Amino acid sequence: MKPIKLSEGIYKLTANVEGLLFEGMWDMPRDAAVNSYIVKGEKTAIIDGFCDWDGVPEKLFELLDELSIDPGTIDYLVINHMEPDHSGWIRDFKKIRKDFEVVLTKKAAAMLEAYYGETQGVRIVKTGDSLDLGGGRVLEFHEAPNVHWPETMMTLEKDSMTLFSCDMFGAFGKLERVHFDDEMTGEDRVIFEEEGLRYFANVMATFASQVKKAIDVAENLNPAVIAPGHGLVWRSDPGEIIATYKRYVDYALNASGGEITLLWGSMYGRTEEMVRRVEALLDASGMVCHSLQLPQTTFGEVLTRVLASSGVIVAAPTYEYQMFPPVAMALEEIGRKKLCGRKAFSFGSYGWATGTERELEEIMTRYRMKWDFVPGYVFNGRASEEDFTTIEAGVKALVEKVRQEG
Repeated sequence: MKPIKLSEGIYKLTANVEGLLFEGMWDMPRDAAVNSYIVKGEKTAIIDGFCDWDGVPEKLFELLDELSIDPGTIDYLVINHMEPDHSGWIRDFKKIRKDFEVVLTKKAAAMLEAYYGETQGVRIVKTGDSLDLGGGRVLEFHEAPNVHWPETMMTLEKDSMTLFSCDMFGAFGKLERVHFDDEMTGEDRVIFEEEGLRYFANVMATFASQVKKAIDVAENLNPAVIAPGHGLVWRSDPGEIIATYKRYVDYALNASGGEITLLWGSMYGRTEEMVRRVEALLDASGMVCHSLQLPQTTFGEVLTRVLASSGVIVAAPTYEYQMFPPVAMALEEIGRKKLCGRKAFSFGSYGWATGTERELEEIMTRYRMKWDFVPGYVFNGRASEEDFTTIEAGVKALVEKVRQEG
């Protein structure tokens, strides 16, 4: 992929990473792009680098070569975020030039030493500080802590009003034909929504309150362009990605998505029999519903769907006096991501003893999830029509709660 010009003296360098799990655990069905940026004044800065995944640092050097930029002439490395997918190439760069200056926050400087042993040539910046590259190019720094690590910041190039936001305003999905918001077709927008939602759910959701503050920072800067570390550059309507992230934050904090997710698992088909009938009820309700079987569904997909859901149905049998483990583990991950305040209903089967309800309550309490449950229901062995009538009433009550909130 060739370097892409954003404006005079500003270029995007992109590497697509394929077939990997993000952060070692999140599936990326459409892979991911990692973006780095060059800003050239009288001096040259590179804003965020690439990861040290196999072959990726080499890609960055190839892109610099296409711009006729000798890496040895780069004066500044601006690190908005120390996560290794953006900073891992520093060791390779150090072999080429040793006297460059690293520009980063105080917390990032401590991480730089911890990760790479670097303590020399460090310039610590805080909100409002700036770096003059000459030739009219001035970089201004704005801290954005806990988006999604504590050391993060965003960098504004003052002449073009380009905001380099790193993980903030990012999305999954590799970049090939489309690199800017104004290049998207209707189909591209559907894909972007899917991958943006997945990215936010998997990476940002835990820190939604801090993301909300960072949105305010970005909005007050009134950027003409938003250039994130993953995904599209927003040059035509940066307000669109700001509005999208506001919506995702609202999903996370206020359970406002309006959809319903059915999380379920079954050992020998007794719970599944009721799940199939519940799916038919949900289809008939007209609600947007997602039925996710566990453990067949990845946790990343579970989080993506629950983020956009106001209601959750948990259907699981009892296993060794507790909840069917794959469903319990999915709920634990939802709790870790702080997806609180959902409307919910639970049901499931048991053989010789119950236990799902007790563990469900323990998970809700442990993670302070504050889900509002319609009274749940468990049945022994195979469900009767009477059992289904009770489950049906619970599902309909949940649907009504979600509708009322919407």
